[in-house]
Amino acid sequence: MDLKLFRVDAGCATEMTGVPVTLESDLQALVERNMQTMLGVRFLASEFPTGDGHGGRIDSLGLDETGSPVIVEFTDRR
Repeated sequence: MDLKLFRVDAGCATEMTGVPVTLESDLQALVERNMQTMLGVRFLASEFPTGDGHGGRIDSLGLDETGSPVIVEFTDRR
């Protein structure tokens, strides 16, 4: 599924052209740099370890306006 974005000017919506990202890490870095603006989430950490019991990592971790944790995971659909 593609996410469509529109610019609205004087009540007229125009679809904006998307640009594919070549690497998941590029998209992750872009979102982390702009997490507050894009998601309303304060960025905390990248590749946050989930502990020895799970052995994984959270791609991007942040806090929302209520202080609740927000986890953002990126996947490559290719």
